[in-house]
Amino acid sequence: QVQLVESGGGLVQAGGSLRLSCGASGRTFSNYAMGWFRQAPGKEREFVAAISWSGGTTGYADSVKGRFTVSRDNAKDTVYLQMNTLKPEDTAVYYCAARIGYYTGTPNEYDSWGQGTQVTVSS
Repeated sequence: QVQLVESGGGLVQAGGSLRLSCGASGRTFSNYAMGWFRQAPGKEREFVAAISWSGGTTGYADSVKGRFTVSRDNAKDTVYLQMNTLKPEDTAVYYCAARIGYYTGTPNEYDSWGQGTQVTVSS
């Protein structure tokens, strides 16, 4: 399995921006589709965005479409989540995840997970 470490979370005011990073190690990063998920207190983990192994295809949850952008740099073994126009309802722990093959929006179809990074959006 690939090891994943997220960074870039923090506290931001509504309307602000953050960029999350997820660095990978241990396996060939370009073999993996990558997903971003989030989990707020008392809620289930939910899909946010995902990107194919090549970066050529992306997918987004309706709640973040037009505000968030997922990208990857296979030379740096890193996937990013640019989050703009943040809202208080975006507050959650954000996780990156990896799977072989095509990306999906289902958490239990991913094999490797990072430890998560907290994003807090104040109103």
